[in-house]
Amino acid sequence: MQIPLNHFVQYIDETILNRGYSYYKNKHVYELEELSAGKFSAIVEGTQDYTVQLTINNGIITEHVCDCPYDMGPVCKHIAAVIFYLQQDELELNKRTKRLKTNQASEPVKRKSVARQIDELLEKTTHEELKQFIRQNVSANTAFRNLFLSSFAQHNSDESIELYAKQVKSVLRTASDRHGFIDWSASRFVGNAIGTLLDSAQKQINKQNYRSAFYISAAVMEQMTAALQYSDDSNGDIGGSIDAAYEILNSISQEKISEEIRQLIIEYCFLVLDKQIYAGWHWHIDILRLAAQLIKTEDETEQIIQQIDKAQQSDYEIKEAQRIKYYVLLKTKGDAAAEIYLEQNITNYKLRREAIERSLKNKNYEKAISFAKDGVNFDLKDRPGLAAEWVDWLLKIAQAQNDSEKIIEYARLLFIGHFRNEQDYYQILKQHIKPDAWNTFIESVIQDIATKNRWLDKDLIASIFIKEEWWDRLLELVKKSPDLITIDHYEKHLSKQYTDEIVELYAAGILKYMENSMGRDHYKNACRYIRKIIKLGSRDKANEIISHLRKLYPKRKALMQELNNV
Repeated sequence: MQIPLNHFVQYIDETILNRGYSYYKNKHVYELEELSAGKFSAIVEGTQDYTVQLTINNGIITEHVCDCPYDMGPVCKHIAAVIFYLQQDELELNKRTKRLKTNQASEPVKRKSVARQIDELLEKTTHEELKQFIRQNVSANTAFRNLFLSSFAQHNSDESIELYAKQVKSVLRTASDRHGFIDWSASRFVGNAIGTLLDSAQKQINKQNYRSAFYISAAVMEQMTAALQYSDDSNGDIGGSIDAAYEILNSISQEKISEEIRQLIIEYCFLVLDKQIYAGWHWHIDILRLAAQLIKTEDETEQIIQQIDKAQQSDYEIKEAQRIKYYVLLKTKGDAAAEIYLEQNITNYKLRREAIERSLKNKNYEKAISFAKDGVNFDLKDRPGLAAEWVDWLLKIAQAQNDSEKIIEYARLLFIGHFRNEQDYYQILKQHIKPDAWNTFIESVIQDIATKNRWLDKDLIASIFIKEEWWDRLLELVKKSPDLITIDHYEKHLSKQYTDEIVELYAAGILKYMENSMGRDHYKNACRYIRKIIKLGSRDKANEIISHLRKLYPKRKALMQELNNV
């Protein structure tokens, strides 16, 4: 979310703003630094110290990141606190808190940035002083040592997967408790440390040093997969690191790598597949897919097919392995062999999708229709969502053939079924039904929807009324289910023409809602709808409801407090 610096209070939740202001006011923001032009970093003291980073461009906060665990919204209280700190002079916060104006907000901008300070120190520091600094810190600081070793990996004659595995293990040891377990908070530390290591791998790719990037990523994948057995990874930091490491390996395979590097990676793939290092995890299939991308020789092709045939433990593995085998056959044996395999395993929905798409592309409409119809029959009972996809493919085939009758048949079926949103089925129908026949046609559609008696039918019929601008019918539909959520949802379509009716519906809905609702959250919700009535210009009706609620529930103190705030 981008936030205008001068209007940030309008973009951040009120509760978060209040908490952020409290942190700022109580001087929990410190070490604000301008790292480079428009890039700021600060420490915010909370249950522990959290680092906030902001990027400001032309008065807009374009990036905001905090390493706290808050994930209930785009901005946490620590970010809000730093923004208050930056804007303290603009908001005259120093005057409000009766403190002398310290001009703190402008100080970080006026003084030298961290980047400039570092550049000046590097110019003045001797080569020997730098070497001595590095020697001291690689001994005392594990994170710095790992970063140094991985950043200059290309100069290390002992470089190997094992070398980086030791670095990963040292991070895991640091994070584990006396029983060897890594709890969820320590997992975040691990994720950050390994993230730094993987950043160095990416830099090695940028230098075309693919060997080092491979060693780092392979070590991370192996050690972090093992760590999942003794970690609480509810944050996803460890699993996310493995995914990131695999993506680096995959990106290497997309580069113009030497034959030596290709062989290094594919031999590693076959080794870990044989050892079942990633068995039971989706990374096993990922490694299989990586090897399939790199095969060149007949021996490699034979090995990958053997691994594919072994890697079929779960339903997921079976489908993914079959898909990989199809691409291997396509790559090594040609279209004919791949097509035979495709048709032999057509019950695999991923291969069915491929078969339909290929047939449609080749204008082999009969075969495409056959695959799609067979899919509908095969999946209709147990997987109706997939059956709907095959109907959508039948629609696409009819569109390719310009078959209006079939287009109407399938679009109508998909619209009434309310399945998928691959295409705008309503608009397709309107394009293919003659204008003088449209009203009769759409009334029959409404009738068919209504007879199905599903929970979603009301919204589907309402969508027709909205598209056709049949506001009177939409109002009658809302009156049949006048709960507050429904009224709120359709208010924007009805309030201009039927203001009084909507107000009455809200009033009745609020009173009905309060019959079975207790607790401050429910009272706040009821008051939110009372405010909607006020916004619709009916202050008198709002006052009437408030008065009625006071008489009905005089002993509910929390309700009285919330009503006072309306």
